[in-house]
Formats: sequence, C-alpha cells, structure tokens
Amino acid sequence: MRRDGQVPAVIYGPGTEPRNVSAEARMLEKFLMSEESSGLVDLSVDGSQPVKVLIQDVQRHPVKGEVTHVDFRQVKMDEEIEAEVEFNFVNESPAVKALGGILIRNMDSIPVTCLPADLVTHIDVDLSVLKEIDDVIRVGDLTPPAGIVFDAEDEDVIAVVNAPITEEELQKLEGKPEEADVESVEVAGQKEAGEKESGSESAES
Repeated sequence: MRRDGQVPAVIYGPGTEPRNVSAEARMLEKFLMSEESSGLVDLSVDGSQPVKVLIQDVQRHPVKGEVTHVDFRQVKMDEEIEAEVEFNFVNESPAVKALGGILIRNMDSIPVTCLPADLVTHIDVDLSVLKEIDDVIRVGDLTPPAGIVFDAEDEDVIAVVNAPITEEELQKLEGKPEEADVESVEVAGQKEAGEKESGSESAES
C-alpha cells in the first residue's frame, strides 16, 4: 500500500470495532510534523462524521524513516484518557549561559490523565529558573494545566544543570590508553616449550 502513496492505519477504541483505513502518505507525514498531531484530532473517513482520536502509535521504516503504519485511538469525550504530553523547553538557563554549565534533560514528556477536551499539545518548561550549577526542575515545580493530572512523582527530575567539565577531566577523557610492555608479556606456547626443553635437559643429565 505504501507504494501507492497510502499508509495503512487502524482506528480502535472503547465500544467500537477496529477499522482498517489508509491515509495519503505526504499529507500524513506533514501532519505528524505539526504540533496538532500530539493533541486531540478530528478524523473523518471517506467523508463520514469526524470522530475524536489520539495518535496512539506511529511505526516507521527502520532505514528510510518513512511512516509504515499508524494507530488511531478513538476516545469518548466524557471519559478520562491517559496520554503523553511533550515538554516545550523555553528561555535560556543563566547557569548555562553565564557559568558554562551543562544542561541535562531527563524528561522530554510526561504521562497525564484528563478528559479529552482538556488535553494540551505541550507543556512549557521555563529554563530561566536554572540560575546556579546543580539547580533542578522537578515535576512538582510545574503547575498542571486545568483539568490535567500528572502521572509522575513530584520528585522526578525534568532538567538539571551540571558543572562544566574541567580541563583536567577533559584531558583524562581524551588521554591515550596505556601502552602495554610487549617485552614483558610471556607467550604461553613459548613458555611451555621452554619448560619442556628444561625438563628434557634435566632428564638427560
């Protein structure tokens, strides 16, 4: 089907029979690159009444990277759903800009529970609060959007600024491996041969 410019997909959800459908490859690729693809989507099949779906899974070719299959999960607007919301990191950390710190992002998204209408496409994380080395942003530091519950521990680290690598540490990382002393290495075969020769000489004497 991919050869015909179509990508196979499936629509499934509570109280509905799974439906095999297809989508035009170029339009689908373009949509998946947009921010809207991470939120609630109105999906219409052959001009039918649109249904509310989430993109549950996207499979890609391991080499070409092309989309090979998509799972659309149909939702009911009055039932809570579990979803993954991406973080959008904004502003710059003073600890990175002024102190040369290294920003480590431990989380790129967060699992949430909410009604479909409350689902957002992203959650902003303000890096400007990271002013000193070792400053941390945790899940508990964020305020969930209205109607959304974070399904993560408050102590989970989203981002942290580590101290910059010192010149000494850098030299150790780039240092050459120690060279083995070839002359001091015994070759097992040679050692056995030498021992046998010594044993023979002792027997002859």
